[in-house]
Amino acid sequence: MNKRAAALCGAAAVVAGMLSAVPHAASAEPAAPAGLSWKKCGTKTYPTLQCSSLKVPLDHSRPQGRQITLALSRVPHTAATSQGPLLVNPGGPGGSGLNLAGFVASGLPKKVAAQYDVIGFDPRGVGKSSPALDCSPGHFDPVRPPSIPDSAEAEYANLDRARGFAEACGKKYADVLPYIDTLSAARDMDDIRRALGASKINYFGYSYGTYLGAVYAKLHPDRVRRMALDSIVDPTGVWYRDNLDQDLAFNTRHEAFLAWMARHDATYRLGRDPEKIGARWERMRQEVTRKPAGGKVGAGELEDTFLPGGYYNGYWPQLAEAFTAYTKKGETKPLVKAYQELGAVDAAGDNGYSVYAAVQCRDAHWPREWNTWREDNWAVHRKAPFSTWNNAWYNAPCAFWPTKSLTRPDVSNDKLPPVLLFQATDDAATPYEGGATLHRSLKRSSFVVEDGGGNHGITLSGSDCLDGYLSRYLESGKVPRGEGPADAVCARQPDPEPQQTKKAATRGIALHGLLGSRP
Repeated sequence: MNKRAAALCGAAAVVAGMLSAVPHAASAEPAAPAGLSWKKCGTKTYPTLQCSSLKVPLDHSRPQGRQITLALSRVPHTAATSQGPLLVNPGGPGGSGLNLAGFVASGLPKKVAAQYDVIGFDPRGVGKSSPALDCSPGHFDPVRPPSIPDSAEAEYANLDRARGFAEACGKKYADVLPYIDTLSAARDMDDIRRALGASKINYFGYSYGTYLGAVYAKLHPDRVRRMALDSIVDPTGVWYRDNLDQDLAFNTRHEAFLAWMARHDATYRLGRDPEKIGARWERMRQEVTRKPAGGKVGAGELEDTFLPGGYYNGYWPQLAEAFTAYTKKGETKPLVKAYQELGAVDAAGDNGYSVYAAVQCRDAHWPREWNTWREDNWAVHRKAPFSTWNNAWYNAPCAFWPTKSLTRPDVSNDKLPPVLLFQATDDAATPYEGGATLHRSLKRSSFVVEDGGGNHGITLSGSDCLDGYLSRYLESGKVPRGEGPADAVCARQPDPEPQQTKKAATRGIALHGLLGSRP
């Protein structure tokens, strides 16, 4: 164990303050909904998937009122004895969870997966659930105004886009938006539990799915059997501060990418100085601002293309090749291809973003004065210029959102069985402190850290150490126990080699294709 890992296992923890609690649900169980009817819906990748649907109240305070539909998936248990349902969520908010059931079931050891009905679902508003939100089709079509508002024209153009998106959502979904939020989605999960005929659920969530799981656990601690959370949202920063914290962390990951290119100068020939390579990247951003590459990749699209490299370093070889081809040879095709594969938003992405905005804007307070956004984001941009303003405009509809915001809940909990938490120290989308904060907030939780790891979503992606802790927990309920904030430490996964192909990174790319993009 290196010095950094030892420090993780030995440092003292500080208890973080929280806000008002989510009220516990009444103890009396409402009548269970009609049983689910499952049909085969397997794919080439996940052939054992089954699908179903469930009606739930739009407004859970009016259970007999308007109903909406949730799309569900299942990989059924095959062992003689079942440990019950394992609900899974990929994050977002806005990520579809249907295929995640197949991914998780195929990624766990067979003897473990066989003991569970792995249940995926599209949260309300998402994908095959109905109604599925799409506030403004083509909102991300190229070429967008440049992200960095270094002129009044650029700022006003981006503000108009953000305000227009919020207004479009309000016009199309005025009756639905007040109920697209994390609390409502957590209550949907309990309806799924009842429809499955289970007294308790097991749960495994990535990214935003960690927050959804924590909120469910606050509502129904007595209905949680096991819960594993990977790449953890800081529940005390939901959502405005969390996004500012992301900007700093993504800038650090971008610098890690530049340093990786410098180490592989024999391949990319952009020099051995990461700062000079970074300056060339900035020149590329300025050039595509003036003349979009291939008529499609302007500054915003360029940022969208390189942002996935902050989530997962398996994309670095493709990004480096596109960057090099443009910088050294003036070739735009590799950059356009990378944009189309990593950054472009299709109809499913329009839906995902619409739900993302609806949930985040409704969940918690956002500043309504644009001057606050301007001051805060310029201050962060000066420290972290890579994606701060791109992220600001991504969230800016919340400044104009047509519904009032809810109060952010306190998810601290001393009534749960042991919860297993996974976190990489250099994760950009959900920075390390979020995992440490939730660990302090969930009594009896166990914290497994990937020391030096920077990927987002770290289990079931090739680490035997991390996956071993997850598998043992799901099989037996056992968690590691240490003396410091980290109960166990795993070594980081190695960075890719320049020649690494997509095939070599299949598992990681498959996972990151399923995870909701932000957070």
